[in-house]
Amino acid sequence: MEGSLLASAELFGGNRGVLSAAATGLSDFIGEKGGDADHILGISGVDPELLAQPTLSLNLANYCRVMEEAARHSGCDNFGLHYGKQFKPQSLGLIGYIGLCSNTLESALQNWVGAFPYHQHDTLIRLVDKGDCWRLDYQVRHGAILCRRQDAELTMGMVLNLVRHGAGKLWAPREVHFEHPQPEAWHEHCKAFDAQVYFDQPFNSMLIPKRDLQRPMPDSDPMLLMVMQDAIRRLNSQSSQQGLVDLARERVRQLLPQGEPALEDVAEPMGLSSWSLQRRLKEQGLSFTAVVEKVRCEMATYYLQQRQLPISQMALLLGYSEVSAFSRAFRRWFGISPRQWRKEA
Repeated sequence: MEGSLLASAELFGGNRGVLSAAATGLSDFIGEKGGDADHILGISGVDPELLAQPTLSLNLANYCRVMEEAARHSGCDNFGLHYGKQFKPQSLGLIGYIGLCSNTLESALQNWVGAFPYHQHDTLIRLVDKGDCWRLDYQVRHGAILCRRQDAELTMGMVLNLVRHGAGKLWAPREVHFEHPQPEAWHEHCKAFDAQVYFDQPFNSMLIPKRDLQRPMPDSDPMLLMVMQDAIRRLNSQSSQQGLVDLARERVRQLLPQGEPALEDVAEPMGLSSWSLQRRLKEQGLSFTAVVEKVRCEMATYYLQQRQLPISQMALLLGYSEVSAFSRAFRRWFGISPRQWRKEA
């Protein structure tokens, strides 16, 4: 098995988003929930053939979108939660075996978190020491991805199943947090994790008591662990860096709540002069103004779906000093006012 995984890593040219092992069994699961997998994959820009090879790479924005579209088109609002509930660590490919082959549950979590940036790019993943607990934080940080609820619930389900592999199927975390608003069927989340679940939190997180992590992993294999860690690093050594446009978009998104983003404030953290950033965006057929406009447009539609968020606050989050300026821009994008869009949506 080690040889075939290494060969796959070298053959397919590196990870540029998320390894397709993260979508193992996705087509079949969409069908089980009453969705049309071919249609959902198609509108999400995901090639079904990529799902057959766990070391091939999926665009992260397309991956997150396919989960959202699956929830929408199947009528299963908690699609990611249910998909994650049945997602076994073995199905995660390289990163799954890195956890399974570790010595103890604690080292399994540490090794899994350490390898996760190789498995999925543009993502915050960390273990925070909270005294008698570890808090595992997870958050997608990609400038083009605003709707990511289903992915968050799927990933927390993956973590749960990894810990339960060593601690037993009845193990439960102390708490689970999600950054998105509370969904209608939130009681299913409490049942799935057998824990108190909180929404509208800063990160997607799981509180894991340290005393539960001293248990040995049943499939510990130090040699195979080293092979898997080497394989996932090799896969990423061939990958390209995050595109310049995505980096600029992400920086714009971070700056918007502070007001109108300045070109130099976006360029400097990227190690570029204002002139260099303008030139490189122009090579992509873009201008800085167009990048800001596109990010604002995408974020506006995301915020409008958060019905508890007032439109006045939304305007400030998008960097507008006045609601009227936001409303004029929104009419330019969609031909209707933000309130009309929210009502019709």
